[in-house]
Amino acid sequence: MAFSSWISRLRSSSKPIYTKFRNSFTTTAPPPSLAAEIILRCRHIRKPPVSPWARSLLPLALAVSAGSFISQSNGVNCPSYCQSPILDQTKGIGGKDSTDYLVKGSLKKIPQELIEELKLICKDNMTMDYDERYFHGKPQNSFHKAVNIPDIIVFPRSEEEVSKIVASCDKHKVPIVPYGGATSIEGHTLCPSGGVCIDMTLMKRVKSLNVKDMDVVVEPGIGWMELNEYLEPYGLFFPLDPGPGATIGGMCATRCSGSLAVRYGTMRENVINLKVVLANGEVVKTGSRARKSAAGYDLTRLMIGSEGTLGVITEVTLRLQKIPQYSVVAMCNFPTIKDAADVAIASMLSGIQVSRVELLDEVQVRAINLANDKKLPEAPTLMFEFIGTEAYSREQTLIVQKIASEHNGSDFVFAEDPEAKKELWKIRKEALWACFAMEPNFEAMITDVCVPLSHLAEIISKSKQELDASSLVCTVIAHAGDGNFHTVILFDPNKDEQRKEAERLNHFMVHAALDMEGTCTGEHGVGTGKMKYLEKELGIEALKTMKRIKDALDPNGIMNPGKLIPSHICF
Repeated sequence: MAFSSWISRLRSSSKPIYTKFRNSFTTTAPPPSLAAEIILRCRHIRKPPVSPWARSLLPLALAVSAGSFISQSNGVNCPSYCQSPILDQTKGIGGKDSTDYLVKGSLKKIPQELIEELKLICKDNMTMDYDERYFHGKPQNSFHKAVNIPDIIVFPRSEEEVSKIVASCDKHKVPIVPYGGATSIEGHTLCPSGGVCIDMTLMKRVKSLNVKDMDVVVEPGIGWMELNEYLEPYGLFFPLDPGPGATIGGMCATRCSGSLAVRYGTMRENVINLKVVLANGEVVKTGSRARKSAAGYDLTRLMIGSEGTLGVITEVTLRLQKIPQYSVVAMCNFPTIKDAADVAIASMLSGIQVSRVELLDEVQVRAINLANDKKLPEAPTLMFEFIGTEAYSREQTLIVQKIASEHNGSDFVFAEDPEAKKELWKIRKEALWACFAMEPNFEAMITDVCVPLSHLAEIISKSKQELDASSLVCTVIAHAGDGNFHTVILFDPNKDEQRKEAERLNHFMVHAALDMEGTCTGEHGVGTGKMKYLEKELGIEALKTMKRIKDALDPNGIMNPGKLIPSHICF
């Protein structure tokens, strides 16, 4: 169907959403940032639950934004299920040295009594429709799979409804999987034991904005892009920028960050307090609105990064920042990726307060050229953003230009005009989608290691040698200012040898990072995909402590079972 026909359907189904995007595109494809938001918003055209055409906008939007990306999915033939105790359900996944990507579970029918209770709580905002269940059971940006999908999808509209839903599920010992923007990568929203998927995307209100305190209280379903649109007239913004479509609740759950973390920190530093529904249905507020506190255990930080295994987040109080007075975006090329990494390190050591330092290898630049019909030099590239006053931003730019020239940098360009800056930065924002222009029918395994900054050049050089020697197409994208880098490894999901090669490369980079006192995940989280590395990174005693906390707060094991803590951990 022509793209214009999809827009017509969007117009007829939701005039406010169509109007919002009308000025951004007409009959041509939206840019990837808009495509992701269309995906998120079209999923909310429900009541009755989302229609098949809206659901099918997902592969369309991704396809047109990357040029020719085609989304594929395989049907699920077996019914979903749950079993109590939940802790024994997930088998063969995530244990030490496990390489299995398919999460398994055990069969048990959902009690009819629970279904009736959920109907009373949610009324029309629940569904057992197979297509909707399958959509929620297969992460949109992850190659991970589970043998099952959720039995029921509920769409709560208030904290009270969430509390009642969770309490009912706990009473019947039925698994719960919280669900947000569906942008997570490591299988966080898989439902290996069936159960109830709690889709939080209808809870998206801004509850209060405190301009003088520079904080805002929001519900978890609001996206960071939507929030920043709301904040812009007040001269404020929320500084974390993960993938387009990510919601605040999910960002808290995975302890995400983004390209601005080098300046403003991760989600951990930008959340003041939370309200969380625990496994028994009780609602806990984790702190006050004060900017600092020494009162009691830090429950806020305990919940951030817990990936839905300890509770369901229903409210978030966020720190805000002033929109910068002035900014400069710069870009520079290098003969080797080590030269580029060395400049990133030298720039940070110089004391310059950069807001972004992003690194792209030559394969990634080639993908950008192919997807966007550009003619950028296909060489390792660094991108910087400097903010502050006009004089200070320009001074920082000149200092970094000098550092780059001392490390074989060339073609140093910078932009101060708003449109020129937007065009330069668009290159980085569209990097992931551009990869699929090279292999439209492939899936991507995305690594997420992070090392102390002094080891960045070493691990990127070491990894690059291994990637270049592989038969697979691999690109490197790094948040070079804080030692975090990703590789996008493209593989044919129908060829087992390619999947194994992708897993081998991922395994190589993770162990290299751990050997350098780094981490298996800088910002994507653990989910099911990274559990196998936690024992080496954290040690068995740390995992036992995590298990004790989990069992204390969730004795029936209903909260996102099979995630974060490896199944072989016991005490």
